[in-house]
Amino acid sequence: MDRATIVSTRSILPVMGKNTRIVKVGTVLVGGGYPPPVQTMWKEALTEKDLDAAVARISTLAGLGCRILRFAVPAITDVEALGALASRVDMPLVADIHFDWRIALRCLDFPIAKIRVNPGNLGAPWKLREVATKAAAKDVPIRIGVNAGSLPKDLAAVYEAASGRRAANDPEQLEVRSGALVEAAEREVAALDALGFTEVIVSMKASSVADTVACNRLFASRHDIPLHVGVTEAGPLVQGCVRSAAALYGLLSDGIGDTLRISLSSDMENEVIAGSELVCLATGLREGADIVSCPRCGRAGFDTHGFASRWRDRILGSGKPVTVAIMGCVVNGPGEARHADIGITGAGNKVIVFRKGEIARTCAPEDADTVFWEEFDLL
Repeated sequence: MDRATIVSTRSILPVMGKNTRIVKVGTVLVGGGYPPPVQTMWKEALTEKDLDAAVARISTLAGLGCRILRFAVPAITDVEALGALASRVDMPLVADIHFDWRIALRCLDFPIAKIRVNPGNLGAPWKLREVATKAAAKDVPIRIGVNAGSLPKDLAAVYEAASGRRAANDPEQLEVRSGALVEAAEREVAALDALGFTEVIVSMKASSVADTVACNRLFASRHDIPLHVGVTEAGPLVQGCVRSAAALYGLLSDGIGDTLRISLSSDMENEVIAGSELVCLATGLREGADIVSCPRCGRAGFDTHGFASRWRDRILGSGKPVTVAIMGCVVNGPGEARHADIGITGAGNKVIVFRKGEIARTCAPEDADTVFWEEFDLL
């Protein structure tokens, strides 16, 4: 299928009633009430020898719900590999660039779907003008990235003066910090507006949950520009998921946030799964399969942890709109998981595969995976 005809299933109909403008990132529509596409960022440097493996992994990420994928491009020598990859995959790829406008210009020679820059970092105004002119000619949007850790000097001083343990939850200091983040974004928006460039997405991120929420609410109250939301440097898997959920659930539920990333010190797959689950909880929209599983206890007759770990990505990547229950014992098996389209549990020396609370198959533990997938494929 031609790249131009491939449209994300998340971009078919607006559903959220937001009034942000629509920005097209490759084949994905961001803003305007469309469900917020989940993003992640490639965790390593990309080289041309990595391309075959990258194509395969991107396919897995897409199956898990990733719709946009960002790559750091620290040097102009890194552009060729990203450009070659962009020509081989349908997923929109974003080039993340700091300081050197020539890297952005070179990226725009390839089918890159979006450029992420902080315009103030590019130096002289004519450099930004060159980037914006070429991006406009290529119909490529620009994401303005504002980070609490890299504000302009005057705003950084304001932000730091209002920071600290005592100030963290003080309403007046929170207002000052969120105002500094928003002003940084507005300066960059104004610079592009002056050039007639309006295909813009804005992100304002902090490691503070309160700051992240406050600045995005403030910006959304003033502008119709789509927002990319997330908590930066959120932490390891558990802490990062908790902090991100605390910050983003309320924003998304209120229609603030047009695309998102859960930034974890973990793998990309976990970022995508966490982001997709958060979108589902906040919007009521779910793509594909849902997994419910018990935490396991002394009654357990089935290794829920091992089974879920082995097959999570395959279940979630199946694209089937089904609920899968992975339960540890007969107490939490067919009875409590009666709503599940398919489930698996164990009792004694046998494993039970069930559908809608009714036993479909029993087998020996060593045959459990094979039997489960035989039944799953019938759904």
